[in-house]
Amino acid sequence: MFTTLQYRILKRISPGSPDCCTGSVYVGKSKLAILLGDDFLSKISGKTIIDFGCGEGVEAIEMAQRGAKRVIGIDIREDLLQKARQKALTAGIQDTCLFASSTRELADIIVSIDCFEHFADPAGALRLMNMLLQPAGEMLVSFGPTWYHPLGGHLFSVFPWAHLIFNQEALIRWRSTFKADGATRFSEVAGGLNQMTIRKFEALIENSTFRLATLELVPIKKFRRFHSRLTREFTTAIVRCHLVKENSLRAKIPEGEVAA
Repeated sequence: MFTTLQYRILKRISPGSPDCCTGSVYVGKSKLAILLGDDFLSKISGKTIIDFGCGEGVEAIEMAQRGAKRVIGIDIREDLLQKARQKALTAGIQDTCLFASSTRELADIIVSIDCFEHFADPAGALRLMNMLLQPAGEMLVSFGPTWYHPLGGHLFSVFPWAHLIFNQEALIRWRSTFKADGATRFSEVAGGLNQMTIRKFEALIENSTFRLATLELVPIKKFRRFHSRLTREFTTAIVRCHLVKENSLRAKIPEGEVAA
């Protein structure tokens, strides 16, 4: 009964698919420069790069056009890979920018943008990234919104924090009125949604073969003055970090010194 009531409220508030988290803010701009910084684009020349979770390939293609020696876009969705391949062909870089569901090539740099909140098995993804990264390589990650962000429910955020107010059953039932893929939980929707939080991500890295060289929690502009260690789960817009392999990090520490 309670779920049915929630469903009816959702139908009244949003009878169709809401237009949120579409990425329209990046139209006409370099998402790589905005999320990873202009310095990133200046250091990719001659490098082999894997875009892990490449989607339709926009960022992978930009890296190839900006001087990367080779870019491999990896994604599990073949429909997105097909679109990415067509875009690379249209751009005339199909020989240096490839798209596939897997690869055996090793990368100097792995990039993962807007993926860690979607991976069905984020720990498994990290293990695979470790296998695909050169020993002295680096990984750059940017993702968000995380689960407690006002729009952390992505499609399910019909208003701020709606995904925390309504239960999963009601939200999935509401979604089924305009999506016919048979998803029964958040993790089964297109692209997946694993309810990633900042705390979960930090624990994930702590239990992996990677270590954080840098971690930046970019606050929501309107909540900047309230952003702190205590409020970060609710006021962080983007999580971005620089990861290195643990053995690589240790190799940089002079003998006799201990990493914090």
